[in-house]
Amino acid sequence: MSGMRRREFITLLGGAAAWPLAVRAQQSAFPVIGFLDPTSSETSQPRLRGLRQGLKDTGYVEGENVTIVYRFAENQPDRLPDLAADLVRQRVAVITTLAGGTLAAKAATTTTPIVFTTAEDPVRAGLVASLARPGGNLTGINFFSGELAAKRLGIVRELVPSVSRVAVLINQTTGTNSETTLTDLQSAARAAGLRVQFLNAGTSRDISLAFEGFVRERPDAFFVDIDPLFTSRRIQLVNLASRHAIPAIYPSRLFTEAGGLISYGSDLVDAWRQAGVYAGRILKGAKPADLPVAQSTKFELVINAETARMLGLAVPPGLLAIADEVIE
Repeated sequence: MSGMRRREFITLLGGAAAWPLAVRAQQSAFPVIGFLDPTSSETSQPRLRGLRQGLKDTGYVEGENVTIVYRFAENQPDRLPDLAADLVRQRVAVITTLAGGTLAAKAATTTTPIVFTTAEDPVRAGLVASLARPGGNLTGINFFSGELAAKRLGIVRELVPSVSRVAVLINQTTGTNSETTLTDLQSAARAAGLRVQFLNAGTSRDISLAFEGFVRERPDAFFVDIDPLFTSRRIQLVNLASRHAIPAIYPSRLFTEAGGLISYGSDLVDAWRQAGVYAGRILKGAKPADLPVAQSTKFELVINAETARMLGLAVPPGLLAIADEVIE
């Protein structure tokens, strides 16, 4: 190759190599938000819908003036620490996360702002110093109200008046929330004169095994705790509950939309909209330490009337009257 041609060739190569850099520079001219999720892209869609809406409320639109980097653990909690460390290495401006992702992000950085959503008391979990003044690099949205467990049990009792034994599915492996559920449910069950049996599931196989026990010792109702794994396995849970013909109450409308009997819990899309607003405010210079942990205030009761008919349950008019939605 002649000297002239070689020079041209090297220049061409240089130009080609510079292209992705130019694109990358253009993208990183936007602030970058890390989204760390213990589940999968498919399961996280309602959360992302809320997050994008909250960002939009503060003037940020993905691809126009903000970039979101996604990291999914695919229901493998042991991957979360590496994914969190990767986001910190990329110097994202803020990390948004939930459940086990919050603990992984907290362990990975004391400086990068973290916005969490949690179903438990974030002070008791050691995430923040206080709700009013978080104090560190974490703040977020708390969508658990202590009365939620008692309220769900009350709904079960209205729907199945003869109920005496309730099986409760919790996840003690990733579930930072499970301890709260244990204590809240035990006291709520005692007050209601119900017996609760806790079943721990950290994998989809554990979920199947929990139901196998029902053949021997059948509960009157089934209570599913809020957990990213259970949300991602909602079809499996709903199918098993209907195969065993057990009335079940779930923590969010995603389950009732999948055919579950009844759900009562926070409007998760709205909780994530609030998280998006916090992320946007941090991009504009707010410090997590000064942003009080917000309480999610929107709760919704969704009833699947078709599933109730299949189970031979008459939904009391009082419940139908207060339902946010009845799926026919």
